[in-house]
Amino acid sequence: MNNETCPPMSNPSESQTQAPGYGSFLMRAIWIVSSVTLLIFLIFLSSGHIKLSQSGGSIVTVLVYTAFIAVPSILLLTWISTRCTARFPHLILLIQAAVLVCTATAGTFAGDLLLQLAGIIPRGFYWLEFWESLPFSIVISLMFGLSISTYETLRYKFQAATLELRTKQVEQERAYKLLAEARLSSLESRIHPHFLFNTLNSIAALIPSDPVRAEDTVGKLASLLRFSLNANESGLVPLRLELKIVRDYLEIEKTRFGQRIRYEIAVPEALQDVKVPPLALQSLVENAVKHVASQRTQGVSIQVTGRRDSNRINLEVLDDGPGFSLEAITPEHGLGNLIARLELLFGDAGQLEVTRESEKTVVRLAFPV
Repeated sequence: MNNETCPPMSNPSESQTQAPGYGSFLMRAIWIVSSVTLLIFLIFLSSGHIKLSQSGGSIVTVLVYTAFIAVPSILLLTWISTRCTARFPHLILLIQAAVLVCTATAGTFAGDLLLQLAGIIPRGFYWLEFWESLPFSIVISLMFGLSISTYETLRYKFQAATLELRTKQVEQERAYKLLAEARLSSLESRIHPHFLFNTLNSIAALIPSDPVRAEDTVGKLASLLRFSLNANESGLVPLRLELKIVRDYLEIEKTRFGQRIRYEIAVPEALQDVKVPPLALQSLVENAVKHVASQRTQGVSIQVTGRRDSNRINLEVLDDGPGFSLEAITPEHGLGNLIARLELLFGDAGQLEVTRESEKTVVRLAFPV
């Protein structure tokens, strides 16, 4: 018997939110009728109005009155409260009280009639019993009816408040997810033109001297572009595809730098299906080519390795260049974009480190499996 409605909520999640309810009518009727019947019987028994030897007939009498009054009260109060609370917020208690007086009167009338037909009320005493029972029925109906109605109203409001809070949380989580996806897409889109321009420069340098290799390089470029477009649809790709991109890129750059680029890829077969950020290793390799191979006549030796430590993947790109510091990397730089993507995808668990080991620069990409 709720006496307030709640405006309809949006439905941001099919599985996480559902509209607050008043509960099953049958279950509410059963527990209200049984609880009120037992309570009234105990009040009469403790006050001495009935004796324990008369408890059987007394329980039946109280049960009849309660059922005839409570059931229509539940129906009418629910129907009226859901329609009148918003319109008449200051008069709703008075309206509910009037409904309870009517249902108490009608229920007492019907209950006395049934009890007379059952022989519990002797013939000729119907109206006497009715007028004696009516005041008590009205008082009990008002007391229990308004109390239960208030309780269910508060319960309904609590459900509605809980639903609203959960709805806001789901909407906020969705907004954060959309924001992260938008930022991730934006970061990836910055990589693609940079990569494309470098590759086109390599092809342009190759065309005059070796058109056959230039054609082969165009095929590799087409493969790279397809990968780039497909990679933008997913935050992670299998490592085997990323390694293919690295090989294709290095082969394209070898057409430009020749023997100045030497590379080795030594990643265990067991890691080939591990998911990695797209163009992550390619960005590290491209950095070595751009800042080492193109800056000195002896070129660069690049080694790509990988290993799994417990539940973390460590991918490393080693080169024999002079090294650099991540502190000098700007957000617009390829590695700056990679750092931002790692933060979006893995939070604090994604790391990019630069160290010097055995006169080699080691750029280590680490993230959870």
